[in-house]
Amino acid sequence: VDEEHLPWEEAWEVTTAIYTYTNHTVLPEAMEEWDVEMFEVMLPRHMEIIYQINHRFLQEVSERFAGDLRRLEELSIIKEPPSRPAGEKKKIRMAHLALVGCNKVNGVAEIHTEILKTETFKLFYRLWPHKFCNVTNGVTPRRWLQQANPALAALLSSVLEGDAWRSDFSLVSKVRAHARDPLVQARWQKVKQANKQRLADLIERECNVTLDPHMLFDAQVKRIHEYKRQLLNVFGIIHRHSELRRMKREAPGLLGAVVPRAFIFAGKAAPGYKAAKEIIKLILAVAQAINEDPETNHFLRVVFIPNYNVKLAEIVIPGSDVSQHLSTSGTEASGTGNMKFAMNGGLILGTLDGSTAEIRAEVGDDNVFIFGTRAEAVEQVREAQHANANLPPDPRFSNVLARLHAADFGPAQGYGALLSSLEVDHYLLAADFGSYLEAQARVDRCYKKQEEWTRMSIECLAGMGTFSSDNTIRKYAEEIWKVQPMALP
Repeated sequence: VDEEHLPWEEAWEVTTAIYTYTNHTVLPEAMEEWDVEMFEVMLPRHMEIIYQINHRFLQEVSERFAGDLRRLEELSIIKEPPSRPAGEKKKIRMAHLALVGCNKVNGVAEIHTEILKTETFKLFYRLWPHKFCNVTNGVTPRRWLQQANPALAALLSSVLEGDAWRSDFSLVSKVRAHARDPLVQARWQKVKQANKQRLADLIERECNVTLDPHMLFDAQVKRIHEYKRQLLNVFGIIHRHSELRRMKREAPGLLGAVVPRAFIFAGKAAPGYKAAKEIIKLILAVAQAINEDPETNHFLRVVFIPNYNVKLAEIVIPGSDVSQHLSTSGTEASGTGNMKFAMNGGLILGTLDGSTAEIRAEVGDDNVFIFGTRAEAVEQVREAQHANANLPPDPRFSNVLARLHAADFGPAQGYGALLSSLEVDHYLLAADFGSYLEAQARVDRCYKKQEEWTRMSIECLAGMGTFSSDNTIRKYAEEIWKVQPMALP
């Protein structure tokens, strides 16, 4: 308008024909709202244009829904009274601006996209259902398999009799036919054991903790956040430690059936996120106490690898037997860590959230360890918890809390924010704890049957063809960008 001197209608048509909006989260804190007063001072012309966009948009809404002032308020790009709490400044809803100015809006997993349609952006979906679509995220097998795990890549080329899968990842599905072959299983296990030794060497070097590579390596490596529920994993470890000590005391003969487990954490917390830093502090305290316990440390070890980055991930992911993806259902948009682990034959323990539901559909229900409250039931469970606040939780959960309050892992006041958050339990740790422990017990039972575990691992990788980023980009090109691939000479 200002620089090319186009009339508004033509400029807006060009703008909306160009822009698309990919939403990557449904968390309220990530739905940015910018202060109008700041915008008016720093970017006054931009603010004028946003006001004009909003005015024209609300006129369109008024024509379709005459007299519906509540709808106008909820759809408006500008957040102002009565939607603002008393004393709060006017805000620009950046997600609303993106929705109004785009021709397509997509989520990054099927569950995520349904939440956008039915909850987060439901009024916009009712207004423009044709704008909404889904493109599930993907990861590149060139980095996360070929570069990170060259031995497994070489094994795939041998079993599939060629390298065609390297440029067409859907071809890995053919390895499923070899999942029960004893010779292939033996080679698969050899590759995994070498990767576990490489990871154990890294951990000894970085954490000064010795891990037996024959232990089950259980990894949760991702950004530290309450909704990702590293705390649920830590509570499960504390419970496991309590059970090992009880068995040692009351029934030592049962220890022979225990699957030794190494829990591997890594990830970073936002600088100002106090609760996330308390989670890291608790992990380190639990790790120290457990690793120094001579009665149980040959059955249970815990490590937190510092300074997590892609280079470390290329060692952790191929070396893990199982990975945990524990987000409260409905909070994870997609997740790509689950794809990277599964692409390396790692089995998934997780909630039916983000892309995990789609991975399960591709690799097979029996090859994923699912637990926890489903997304559609989360609010009902929260309401039930609130209504029955005085009902005691799972006694195993209570025992974990008792050990924390008893300072088994350092002074309880060091975890004040975490323990206070459990009074409301927004992320359903108590509600999902029993189901989580049952899923972990299934992992132990399966790992004892190495032939079955290896079959599951092979079938897991075999189902990952659709989660290549090549496939994701192809969907964006076909369904959103409307562009055709160019043949190389």
